[in-house]
Amino acid sequence: MRFPALAILVVLCCGLATGCSKGISRETAATVLSVKGTVAFGSAEQNNFQLVTLKSRIHDGNTVRTRDGASIELALIPAAFAQVSGNSEIKIEQLRIVKDGNQTDGGMRDRSARIQLSQGKITVLFSSADSDCLFRVLTDDTTTRITCVRGKIYASAGAQPPVTIGAGYFQQWPSTHPEPVAAADDETAQIDITDSLEIGNRWRELRAGWQNRLPF
Repeated sequence: MRFPALAILVVLCCGLATGCSKGISRETAATVLSVKGTVAFGSAEQNNFQLVTLKSRIHDGNTVRTRDGASIELALIPAAFAQVSGNSEIKIEQLRIVKDGNQTDGGMRDRSARIQLSQGKITVLFSSADSDCLFRVLTDDTTTRITCVRGKIYASAGAQPPVTIGAGYFQQWPSTHPEPVAAADDETAQIDITDSLEIGNRWRELRAGWQNRLPF
C-alpha cells in the first residue's frame, strides 16, 4: 500500500514584493528545457497523451509520465526548475504568478507551483531573493523519501505535524525516526545529494540562458 506522505504534493511559493496594491494573478505553463527518451503528457482522466517535445507547454491539470531511462527538465515558474526521472509520474496541480498591473517586464509579486508526484523521482531547485532550495523526492509502493540538499523544506505525512528538513538531511515515511536523519549516515541519501548537486549546479550555470526562453 502506498504511504500517503504529502500525497505526494510538492508546493513551492514565494512572495517577491511588498506593498498594499493588489496584483493580477495569472496562470502560466511549464516550459520544457530538455527531454530524453520517451516522455508523454496530457489528461490522465481522459487517457489522452502526446509525446513531449521542446515546444510543448504543460499546463495545470496535465500529467507527465516518463518511461524507463527517460527524463525531462522543466521550468515550472520563474526560478523554479524540476527534473523528473525515469519511471515517474507527476501532475501539475497549479502554476501561478502574480504581477503588478499589466506589466510584462518585472513587477512580479508572487509565484507558486503545486506538483503531485504519484510515483518515481523528482529533483527541484527553487530560488528566492536570498537563498536557493534544492531537494529530491522519491516515492514508490512502500516508502516516500525527501532529501534536502540546499536551504530547508517543510514536509508532513498525512495528519502528522510538519517536519523541517535542513540541508544535508533526509526524512522517510514510514520511519522509526521522528526527526530527519543526516544524509552522511545513509548511502542512498548520499547518492541523492551528489546527483542533486550536479543537477542544481548545472541549472545555476544555465539559468540566465534559459530565462531568455521563458514566456513569463
